[in-house]
Amino acid sequence: MRIVIAEDSAVVRAGLAEILADRGHEVLAAVGDAQALIAAVDEHRPDVTVVDVRMPPSYTDEGLRAAIAIRRDHPGVAVLVFSQYIETRYAADLLGAAAGGGAAGVGYLLKDRVADVGEFVEALSRVAAGGTALDPEVVTQLLGASRRTSGLDTLTARERDVLGLMAEGRSNGAIASILVVSERAVEKYVGNIFSKLGLAPSDADHRRVLAVLRYLES
Repeated sequence: MRIVIAEDSAVVRAGLAEILADRGHEVLAAVGDAQALIAAVDEHRPDVTVVDVRMPPSYTDEGLRAAIAIRRDHPGVAVLVFSQYIETRYAADLLGAAAGGGAAGVGYLLKDRVADVGEFVEALSRVAAGGTALDPEVVTQLLGASRRTSGLDTLTARERDVLGLMAEGRSNGAIASILVVSERAVEKYVGNIFSKLGLAPSDADHRRVLAVLRYLES
């Protein structure tokens, strides 16, 4: 993977760069603010960027807003938000920007909840490959008002469970294992979800991503 890192903490920034380089990945730039992040992505066009939410100058949501701009201007660049904080408004906007760009390749992980380095690198690789990686706590907070969204109230409890796991970036096989059902049963649930949310098959759209976005929107 070709990676740009944006993290205001010099220690964390250096640590991430070392971890990824040790595993054979190419860290193209490691920067400390949102403006430098956008410039680095413009210059290097990485496969994926790792972005903290709160960066200079105001330490509020600069990183997340920069991530949205990157998804808008460079839809082929995947984004993994890696932070201590959940910023629900812009997180939903980031996922919406991903769908608008016709691709997935987004993730949002919480630093305190990543169990080990291998888990982080696996999630980053999944996002870089066009998948998703969402911490369950991020999903929970984003879902605060989303159950009122059209179509979601028609889902059964099990279908909501499946869609929630889809939002975490789980494959059908992984969902089957977690819910202790067959993969064929999961395929049926996913088909029901698409049908109830009005997501018809299309070569241009990624129904799995669109279903997750519908689930996360408020």
